[in-house]
Amino acid sequence: MVCYGALRMPLALLELPLYVVLPALYGDAGLSLAMVGLVLFAARCIDACADPLIGLALARRGRFVHRRWILSACPLLAGGFWALLHPPNSGATSLAIWLGGCSILTYLAYSLASIAYQSWGTDLGEDAGARARVTAWREAFGLSGVLLGTLFLEPSQRDALALTLLGLTGVSAALLMRAPSPPMATAPLPRPERDREAAQDRGPTKPAVSEPNPSAWTRVLNNRPFRRLLLVFLINGTAAAIPATLLLFFVRDVLHAQSLTPVFLAAYFFAGALAMPLWVLLARAIGLRLAWLAGMGLAVAGFAWTLGLSAGDANAFTGVCIVTGLALGADLALPGAFLAQVIADGGDRGATSGAYVGLWNLTSKASLALAAGLALPLLHWAGYEPGQPEGELALSLSYGALPCALKLVASALLGLIPPQTTPLNRLHAA
Repeated sequence: MVCYGALRMPLALLELPLYVVLPALYGDAGLSLAMVGLVLFAARCIDACADPLIGLALARRGRFVHRRWILSACPLLAGGFWALLHPPNSGATSLAIWLGGCSILTYLAYSLASIAYQSWGTDLGEDAGARARVTAWREAFGLSGVLLGTLFLEPSQRDALALTLLGLTGVSAALLMRAPSPPMATAPLPRPERDREAAQDRGPTKPAVSEPNPSAWTRVLNNRPFRRLLLVFLINGTAAAIPATLLLFFVRDVLHAQSLTPVFLAAYFFAGALAMPLWVLLARAIGLRLAWLAGMGLAVAGFAWTLGLSAGDANAFTGVCIVTGLALGADLALPGAFLAQVIADGGDRGATSGAYVGLWNLTSKASLALAAGLALPLLHWAGYEPGQPEGELALSLSYGALPCALKLVASALLGLIPPQTTPLNRLHAA
């Protein structure tokens, strides 16, 4: 678990600068929030569209292709990331082009590495309990990387961040060489005829069509539990990405506590790290579905708390960060276990797991794109400008109320999945 999970730390180290610091960095550099949001939306959409193609390519893999893809992507990722954090001193048009080009390069390299890495993980573990442990170990390393990233939020620390990233990547790559390889698979395995919904869709009078070797896309898109899970994952991910996108603006212009930003982030991610094993235990006791619903409810309570905060409420916001961080543990530990369970229940482990992960990552990127493409332009059009007192109400509503509404929609959709028609509602512990 250590040899496999360690790579998640340097990958996660990039996430705060890429998804939290970046909007504020380019907003302060001279781009309007509307332009920042639109450029990031376009770059993330391009990246998201590439994810299924990457996943499909992984479906035609050999034994060590995961390692090759990861090691090939790391130099591109480091170069694009460094350029992204060092924008030129030029006009708005040049800044927008620089932001778009460097974002596309960085996101695509990140996708190459992370899809190969996650696809590797879906093929590890022989039962749902083992797969949940793989996910929990990987995301625990990820939270450690994010916590480390809170130490590098100032512009003067960008070079130190780059050196730390290189060192961690080297150590993780060495450990990864000792991680267990996924099983070889040269063709998709036949889907077991135990999905009751699939049988009902074919109809009682229709004979099943024999398709011993369907394409990866056909197998993935015909998996109805997977399609339902993707919709929940998209809405829930957008709800989580909006506060991340607006955090620095909210802390600076509503709380007036910009110096405490590392403390808030550390409380949030540390609470998430502590909560992850608890969510895994809860999932074993009551099932993945009910445990994830509980996590969504806790997140709604935390974000609703922000609606009454104003300048000087730093202690109360620390409490918000702890509560929403505890809910973050569920979002990190449980959806990945859901995905692995769906792949296993569909008989698709091995040959087509890369295609599943590609679509899964597309959905994750789509939620990030929606968060930037909707929240930032809406704030701009509502009259909010960074550093100005006007528009603080719109900022508070966008930061607190909008995620609550989306979380409630996601929980309703997850709750509507009938337990008797999908295997997603129960975690079979090892």
